[in-house]
Amino acid sequence: MPGREVPAGLTDAAPSGGAPDACAAGPGALSGGSGAPDACVAGPAAGNPGSVAPRRDGERPASPADVPRAASPRYGGLVALPGGAFRMGSDDPDGFPDDAEGPVREVTVSPFRIASTAVTNAQFARFVKETGYRTEAETFGWSYVFHLLVPAALRRAAPPAPAAVPWWLGITGAYWRAPEGPGSDITARQNHPVVHVSHNDALAYCAWAGVRLPTEAEWEYAARGGLDQARFPWGDELTPRGQHRCNVWQGDFPTRNTEADGFLGTAPVKSFRPNGFGLYNVAGNVWEWCADRFGGDHLSRPLTDPTGPPDGDSRVLKGGSYLCHHSYCNRYRVGARSRNTPDSSSGNTGFRVAA
Repeated sequence: MPGREVPAGLTDAAPSGGAPDACAAGPGALSGGSGAPDACVAGPAAGNPGSVAPRRDGERPASPADVPRAASPRYGGLVALPGGAFRMGSDDPDGFPDDAEGPVREVTVSPFRIASTAVTNAQFARFVKETGYRTEAETFGWSYVFHLLVPAALRRAAPPAPAAVPWWLGITGAYWRAPEGPGSDITARQNHPVVHVSHNDALAYCAWAGVRLPTEAEWEYAARGGLDQARFPWGDELTPRGQHRCNVWQGDFPTRNTEADGFLGTAPVKSFRPNGFGLYNVAGNVWEWCADRFGGDHLSRPLTDPTGPPDGDSRVLKGGSYLCHHSYCNRYRVGARSRNTPDSSSGNTGFRVAA
């Protein structure tokens, strides 16, 4: 299958050199009058390139509306896991120091239940129908969309991309029902993971459904599927015997995707084989929010049912996405991690639930 080619204005040169340097114009230069982001204060940390979409800084919409809390769980089909001790984290040389993947440490988690898939568009639609909930992407009026997924007309109208991550465009009107902006829809994507949901949005859904977000330790225990320190949920090879096992970038990032795994954007939540615990797509497809605040210095906190640091402005993301590629991100490894602010959203971020 031929790869998707780069739009005008982006080249195969290093990504950081191929975008307008809007930050030279000072803070606010990227707003373009459209409500889109000021990435001069929102870019990823140095040494942590392209992990997730830039964060929302300098904007504070109204808090998400309260939603009714379920007296009992509305979410069926959770996989019961026994818990126990496992080796968490990674000392992989491919990791970024700022991500604080290591050191590898023995962690114990109590028995818990977790969804076999990420929350789908159909499931999120039911939540919105019953509660009238508006996501933060709707409240802000925009969200980040990967450039190859943006229609040409919207691409031309978009403000300049953040210089550090020129593949991310702040698209006015992009939200979970219109993932690529006005004119797009999810009619044929009911069984795809919902995207453009912030951490706060995920918490609102969980309150309504009578569930919660998994802790990072629970998420990683579940994603490992019983394997000890394997790079991926199925072993150490990305494509064992030439078989694609996850939805990640194929080709030259960020300008050409061969779609060898069958997908350019999101894939249905059960597109690939499950891991040893019956969980689908815990590598690639979409980043998944965890309950924890982001932090390092793991050995200074309890290693039994850890919940992350008590303070911090970012939340943990796990699993990588359809945009991960070994040349720049490589965060589809089980021990990898990233973070973003709880009000941030993008077209490659979703969540799964636990109880």
